[in-house]
Amino acid sequence: MTRRILHCDMDCFYAAVHMRDDPSLQGQPVVIGGSPEGRGVIAAASYEARAFGVRSAMPSARAIRRCRHLVFIKPEFHRYRAESEKVFEILREFSPIVQPVSIDEGYLDITDHLGEWGSATEVAKEIRRRVLAERNLTVSIGVGPNRLIAKIASDFDKPDGLTVVPPHRVQKFLNPLPVRRLPGVGPATGKRLEEVGVNYIADLLKFSERELETRFGRWGAVLYRYARGDDERPVRIHRERKSISKERTYGTDLAEIAEMDAELAKLADGVAAAMRKKNLSGQTLTVKIRYEDFTTLTRSYTFRAPTCSARMLHDAARDLLRKSEAGKRRVRLLGVGCSNLVAGQIEQLRLFEVDGVG
Repeated sequence: MTRRILHCDMDCFYAAVHMRDDPSLQGQPVVIGGSPEGRGVIAAASYEARAFGVRSAMPSARAIRRCRHLVFIKPEFHRYRAESEKVFEILREFSPIVQPVSIDEGYLDITDHLGEWGSATEVAKEIRRRVLAERNLTVSIGVGPNRLIAKIASDFDKPDGLTVVPPHRVQKFLNPLPVRRLPGVGPATGKRLEEVGVNYIADLLKFSERELETRFGRWGAVLYRYARGDDERPVRIHRERKSISKERTYGTDLAEIAEMDAELAKLADGVAAAMRKKNLSGQTLTVKIRYEDFTTLTRSYTFRAPTCSARMLHDAARDLLRKSEAGKRRVRLLGVGCSNLVAGQIEQLRLFEVDGVG
């Protein structure tokens, strides 16, 4: 049976919540983020602000240079989480198979849950009507035979859009799209694809699966399938948590290794506490470093066995820090994260520690 998958993506969610609750913000270039006088970063931008080239993750100081009339609002994540829960309550009335992928987007598998509406298109229309009527917010929805197509389709006609791609039109829908519209094709992969003449998804059809694997490894096989609209990933009701991380941006750049070590200790303590709270341990530690010029890098270390020991996390993070240019270059952000999570609180003994770590 052909699946019927919906991808629901709230339009400009953070800004939309504020603009809904404060009508004076309607039509203005609103951004959610820190002050441009400090070291703030844009978390979200309204469509009016995006018209000036303002985007999320952009430094606020750069954003204000692009649009002098930006309206800055400090993030209120408790409001966004509460609103998100209400939106997902609506989605779950249409199907029990709902997979949130972030606070403002999620997938629904409605293959066996068309109900009184009879078709995926009508279900999508009713969801949009309900979200607007009950939450006074808009949601763009993509409808397709799998997650890949639904995801691309939801971004096809934003904001407040509905794009339906039936199975027989999948290839016609994909072919003219830029290859960077495929999930996972970022700037680096996009550039490599363009170097071999792949600018549009249709261009990928010229390559065999083996040729793409030779050039891109295992990702080449994924590209081969995605270019043909093939995606067997199910919509999962429960997502396993993939990682736990903490990071902090500093008002004044860190210059000394000693103060960076102290900050890493706090971050490692926070990650360890979060893992213990969720009865988890992690095997791979990652340190994130952002220098004063916004250059960002990560360094990772995999323990022989999972751990939730703050001391082990800090010791490993400290060693990874010394494999960077920290100390020679000022640092504006540090982050510590653990992945490859397993259930259980495993406090490692010296037996499992490796030379140079712990």
